[in-house]
Amino acid sequence: ARLAGDETGIGRVHYKILKNLFGSEGVWESIQNERTVGFVSRDKRTGVHEVATPVGIVAGIVPTTNPTSTAMYKALISVKGRNAVVISPHPRAKRGIGETVEVMRRAIERAGGPPDLVQCLSEPTIDSTAELMKHRDVAVILSTGGSGLVKAAYSSGKPAYGVGPGNVPAYVDRSADLAQTAEAVVASQSFDNATLCCSAQALVLDRPIASRFLAEMQARGAHVASDAERKRLERFCNQGGHMNADIVGLDPWRIADMAGFQVPQSTTV
Repeated sequence: ARLAGDETGIGRVHYKILKNLFGSEGVWESIQNERTVGFVSRDKRTGVHEVATPVGIVAGIVPTTNPTSTAMYKALISVKGRNAVVISPHPRAKRGIGETVEVMRRAIERAGGPPDLVQCLSEPTIDSTAELMKHRDVAVILSTGGSGLVKAAYSSGKPAYGVGPGNVPAYVDRSADLAQTAEAVVASQSFDNATLCCSAQALVLDRPIASRFLAEMQARGAHVASDAERKRLERFCNQGGHMNADIVGLDPWRIADMAGFQVPQSTTV
């Protein structure tokens, strides 16, 4: 978790530790008793039997925002289905992802399995990732990353599961419990600095409760920008119609500082 934070400059280490636990122990708890190979269901009435088989080699594309936790769960679900997986790390997170893969390889070896069930590209590039996705031995692609990467996975000619940017909007209705909702939004935005795709990235407020809701947000450390600050943020955060990639996963005070104004370091949103 520390290596991922140091290498990418994204998020906060204590949240990354939680994500690593969720992506390993949490995932395993949910799948350990699931039958993934052989007869998985039998319908005596219709006579239909469902049989699951391994696919072979999985290509796992791992992003910079959630690097180590994503590598863990992709390896776990691949091996659980009796498949091998080749991880293609984001170049900005290759050390952290590479070390994570080594931990899993040693664990496989201790359990008496072949460590090459989980492998990792050592020098990842756009070209090497594209080659991996198109490789004749790769049977399915698990792609997590930007829209272009997900589109490339779907265009590779292979079966693919893609997860792109979330940017989830949250609508707050006049019927909402404002304190509870503000608590949820702040927790969502501040967990590893909103690097999860399910983080609430935009607020749409019902007019009668808008000012009261913003006051609830401020009571939880949020900063409501002035018109001048908003214009600075617009210029800095919007680069040619797209989010400035340099701000992803940074602390709010750092984003404000880069945009040209100051907020307290305790600012949550």
